Amino acid sequence: MAVYERTYRRYVGELSPERTRFLVFQRYAFEEVFRSKLFIAFLGLCLLHPFALACILYIPHNLGFLEAFQLDPEQVAGFFNFDASFFYNWVIWPLTGLAFILTFIVGPALVSSDLRNNGLALYFSRPVTRTEYVFGKLAVLTILLSAITWIPGLLLFFFQSYLEGVDWLQANYRVGIGIFLGFWIWIAVLGLISLALSAYVKWRPVARMSMILVFIVLAGMSAMINGMFRTNWASVINVTDMYHVVVAWLFGVKAFVDTPVWAAWLSLLGFCGICVLLLARKLKPYEVVR
Repeated sequence: MAVYERTYRRYVGELSPERTRFLVFQRYAFEEVFRSKLFIAFLGLCLLHPFALACILYIPHNLGFLEAFQLDPEQVAGFFNFDASFFYNWVIWPLTGLAFILTFIVGPALVSSDLRNNGLALYFSRPVTRTEYVFGKLAVLTILLSAITWIPGLLLFFFQSYLEGVDWLQANYRVGIGIFLGFWIWIAVLGLISLALSAYVKWRPVARMSMILVFIVLAGMSAMINGMFRTNWASVINVTDMYHVVVAWLFGVKAFVDTPVWAAWLSLLGFCGICVLLLARKLKPYEVVR
């Protein structure tokens, strides 16, 4: 800010506490995100799927509905079969896709705009560290993704436990653990990949396309290598497959990829570690222009 004719005045307002200072980035990022009415509409549409599943869970216990359509409660309950496979196929898979779309919309713009406008030098001249900056940006995705993934997923799980009773809860406790841990893993993977791409690709549309290409190219490469060498080990570079191997293990169901669970864990941790290293290298309070 230029100083003309002594019009400059020092800021005399309240300072944010050090422990919550990173939330300043999150607050202003939220203001920009929620300016779009289309995004607000999309966020509302994401909640329609859990609501529809809640209605499906309630149908076998709604005697009035069953009598009106002359349905047998036992046959209806047997038809739906609300077990771990149901939650894995109808909660994890759809909400995972919605989380990717939301990250595709929000994630690439979180860091690229700051780099494009040379804002990092301004930020880091304040008492803010690079770690706090990254956590502040990640908080945006974490809150938004939590609102459409593990929070409605756990609500569905506890709603089904309430309808079926303690016996169902004891028999399917791994479902609740899988929903909570599985979606947090996906949030971490999506958040770090989107921030890393946003840091290296300053133009928002290109950053979004790069995010799609990362998943498509890695999936295509893994499928090609597996087909050429008749193996399944190339799937470790496919982020989506490795995520579902881990989640299937958490749920206690069979995964569609024959990759060991330990290899899937190492793959996801490796992707997250690479993204952290890329962010640490790129996010600096200065930039050398050659």
